[in-house]
Amino acid sequence: MIEGVKVKRLTKYCDDRGFFAELVRDDEHLLEHFGQASVSMSYPGVIKAFHYHNEQDDLWYFPSGNAQVVLHDLRPNSKTAGITDVYYMGEENPILLLIPKGVAHGYRVLGGKPATIIYFTTKSYNRKSPDEKRLAWDDPSINFDWTTKHR
Repeated sequence: MIEGVKVKRLTKYCDDRGFFAELVRDDEHLLEHFGQASVSMSYPGVIKAFHYHNEQDDLWYFPSGNAQVVLHDLRPNSKTAGITDVYYMGEENPILLLIPKGVAHGYRVLGGKPATIIYFTTKSYNRKSPDEKRLAWDDPSINFDWTTKHR
């Protein structure tokens, strides 16, 4: 696991009306500071990758659909510098994923239905000076193969 990345398994409380789950609480100390909450939907097969931040951490959750999430540690002084990690998140695996600043991240929607992501950041988005650096989805320095392997 990449240094600084945290995974929280969610507990669902179900009854005949549906379910309830706490996503994040201030007493869990997942985010050092809360900045913004956002939601996005992507269609099947879409790849949204890669980007990273110098100043903010992200906390990701996929409440619907499923996604292959890819992280790559760009931090030169990290014990896990240069490591790539993959997580499968969504309806079938309801987890929260903390992505530290300096770790490139992106995802591919899996299956035949759209995926929705809700994400929290330690800083609000600044349109005049965005803390968002981009890398291509097929960046050779990461060299990640996004294709699904059939056995």
